[in-house]
Amino acid sequence: MLVKHLDDVLGTPADVDTETWTSRRLIYKDAGMGYSVNDTIIKKGAEVEMHYLNHLETVYCIEGEGEITDLGTGITHPIRVGTIYALNQHDHHILRANKGTHMRMVCVFNPPLTGREVHDASGAYALSD
Repeated sequence: MLVKHLDDVLGTPADVDTETWTSRRLIYKDAGMGYSVNDTIIKKGAEVEMHYLNHLETVYCIEGEGEITDLGTGITHPIRVGTIYALNQHDHHILRANKGTHMRMVCVFNPPLTGREVHDASGAYALSD
């Protein structure tokens, strides 16, 4: 059984902070679960373009409001607490947090992340060995 609290991650190398988001990486590939789980904050007013070519991702909003635009279709969907979306076709997208609030998201990746990934120029994570 794996048991971890967010406090166990804060301030460690698994607490990754950038200009537009902070990702607290809770479950990694080495846990052997076949997926990874992050507690991610998209900062107020941030706009992040991503395109996970090597991973599928499901995201559940637990705080804040914003929107996601599917760059393949041009369709924008609002995001608020209780919204879930799945990037089931490696969807190229832009995620935006409203200017007045951050968005806190629970993110599940398949295949799992190692915890050391950084976004490349396309907004993707490289596939680990």
